[in-house]
Amino acid sequence: MPNRHFLKFGLRFAFFVFVLLGAFWATISELPAKTVTVEQSTQNCLWSIQTQSNKIYLLGSIHVLKPETYPLDPAIEKAYASSERIIFETDIAAMQDPVMQAKMLEMGMYPAGQNLFENIAGDTRKQLEKKMSALGLPLEAFSQFKPWFVALTLTTLELQRLGYNPQYGIDVYFFGKAQSGGKEIGYLEPPEYQIDLLGNMADKDQNDFLKQTLADLELIGELAGDLVDSWKSGNADKLHELLHKSFKDYPDLNDRLLIQRNLKWVTEVEQAMRQNKTVLFVVGAGHLVGPESVVELLRKNGYKVKQQ
Repeated sequence: MPNRHFLKFGLRFAFFVFVLLGAFWATISELPAKTVTVEQSTQNCLWSIQTQSNKIYLLGSIHVLKPETYPLDPAIEKAYASSERIIFETDIAAMQDPVMQAKMLEMGMYPAGQNLFENIAGDTRKQLEKKMSALGLPLEAFSQFKPWFVALTLTTLELQRLGYNPQYGIDVYFFGKAQSGGKEIGYLEPPEYQIDLLGNMADKDQNDFLKQTLADLELIGELAGDLVDSWKSGNADKLHELLHKSFKDYPDLNDRLLIQRNLKWVTEVEQAMRQNKTVLFVVGAGHLVGPESVVELLRKNGYKVKQQ
């Protein structure tokens, strides 16, 4: 039966939380030192803005990765080392609080008298039954959980099977490093806000979320591998294609999970430009690629944003 442990993992829509939402990663541990060498990539999922008073870095994060992702490209480590303030999507440490984890679990469950099967379409239930059977899981064990929670749980199981772990997520790595290194740390959103993004989705959006996740899970191995490869090579166009095609038929979800947050974050970046210190933003990679991304919105506002 699903429990709080599952809330520490996930992908997105299906890649939603995989690269867009940072609140679900409660595991905080700095990675052990590696002795492997790494060659400089042509580009990274890293952008910079040089202002008159400081420099801003924007680093796209994937929240769940494999250990062999490390060490990171030297350009990324250099951006971190030169930054005095590191700003993350949310307070990762706060997610260790049992009260916060209990809140997530509570929001993922139906109240007494309601269940999953009366709240999803017949074709979605058939897809779900097929997936549960393939995983050897009893369908009834999930009856009290909402569609968004079931979607994340199934994604969790698949990611674990493929060797992905939030311990190796880019945000977790730099969060631990910033804490131990005494860097100034800031946040764009409180954890409660990110939890509400999923927990308070409309019923239709939750159904869409589960339906699309079940479809994407059929190709999760290939999709996850392509996404990580695109991230490593800084291929912004390919990342956008992989991350956003699931949203094309769901404009309301796209607006809720991406566009409105990007608009708010642009204001935060512009405020950071007025500081006399170098600032590194670490956010889900999906927020930095595509025509409505933070990067493109900043360019539309007249800023020169350079990919590293």
